Amino acid sequence: MNKSELIDAIASSANLTKADAGRALEGFTNAITQALQAGDSVSLIGFGTFSVKERAARKGRNPKTGQEIDIAASKVPDFKAGKGLKDAIGS
Repeated sequence: MNKSELIDAIASSANLTKADAGRALEGFTNAITQALQAGDSVSLIGFGTFSVKERAARKGRNPKTGQEIDIAASKVPDFKAGKGLKDAIGS
């Protein structure tokens, strides 16, 4: 499912216009992004938790040359599925 298909699904299930559903989805993604940028996590009970994970610095290899390189530490977004989502998919 891509973004426009998701907007169509939101619009039909929530009885909204596609424009309203698009704005709602945009607002949802912006709110999560801003919370993660601020270092917060976003928990949606039954669905999951969005958070920021710290990835340590490490050694890697350039696949083309085989030369060892240093990979800097970084922060990456993370999502952990909640019990409700896991149960819905597992059934």
